[in-house]
Amino acid sequence: MNTLDAIRTRRSYRGRFLPTPVPHEHLMAIMEAGLQAPSGCNKQTTSLIAVDDPEALARLHAVIDPPVGETAPAMICVLTRPIIAYRDRTFFVQDYAAAIQNMLLAIADLGYASCWYEGHITDADRIGDQMARILGVPEEYQLVCFLPVGVPAEEAKTPPKQPLESRCCFNRFSL
Repeated sequence: MNTLDAIRTRRSYRGRFLPTPVPHEHLMAIMEAGLQAPSGCNKQTTSLIAVDDPEALARLHAVIDPPVGETAPAMICVLTRPIIAYRDRTFFVQDYAAAIQNMLLAIADLGYASCWYEGHITDADRIGDQMARILGVPEEYQLVCFLPVGVPAEEAKTPPKQPLESRCCFNRFSL
């Protein structure tokens, strides 16, 4: 699959997954794609943990409420560290967002499905903190997202998109 095909066909998948394991080589390729993303001032604030051990997955899913992605045979947890990059600015949100997008494209390219779960675990109930403790993540890191990874059991729904012409213009705003 080429990059533009992966962009066009990638979908957020919230359905059930087949129990087919995701090989470590595929998880490594997905994480490598994520860590090849641009990083503000090259601070490389994003780190990743792939989880495919059924017991570890069960412990993580026990704290994810309401449950999501619980049938995926693997998940990738996204960690970040807010580091000052330029003057008093940090770019850690942009860093991990770019990494997540790269991973979602790699996941699609490899024939798997996923969904970006962030708000679900960073709300006031701080599920991400509970997940981080389960995984032994040091306190200077924040677990901000997880991506379930697996073979989808059904076809992902394609949401309607607004026409390109209603959102793009050339040389000046003309929408």
